[in-house]
Amino acid sequence: MTRRPARREHPRQTAAAEPAAEDSWFDAPDPTGRTRTGERGLRFECTSCGACCSGPPGYTGFTPDEGRAIARHLGIGEDEFIARYTKATSSGPSLAEKISAFGFDCVFLDRQRVPGKALCSIYEVRPEQCRTWPFWRSVLKSERTWDRAASGCPGMNRGPLHQPSFVRLTRDRVDI
Repeated sequence: MTRRPARREHPRQTAAAEPAAEDSWFDAPDPTGRTRTGERGLRFECTSCGACCSGPPGYTGFTPDEGRAIARHLGIGEDEFIARYTKATSSGPSLAEKISAFGFDCVFLDRQRVPGKALCSIYEVRPEQCRTWPFWRSVLKSERTWDRAASGCPGMNRGPLHQPSFVRLTRDRVDI
């Protein structure tokens, strides 16, 4: 399975922006019917496969507020959270990783609790970067970049239809 290296780009919080011409392709009905059967918008439903939380080394960025929320959720202080669960990068703090049979898993990815599933152990307080997958600017740049990401994510192009307005609003929450 192809990994999604875009997961690892460091997020930047952004203000809402108008869609660029090159990333409004999902506004038009799919002319081929190949994956979206003529609908406007995009389909996505998480399958808990863990592919978005594993792969080559990289970044899972978080804001100071997100870090505080994760520390509270874990019942530890912020300093302990930073020391045990993060790493410093040239782009800012990132959640740490652990080596697994799938590559470098996010330190909070749990492959044991439910056999056959990869679940986030901090799901309720996960960073915005995680909450907005796969509706990232880098993935939505073109139908080709969407299809490339979909080749490694079994939840893309299936499940509920997300209207273009939702896709744009989600995309604009973090700049990845």
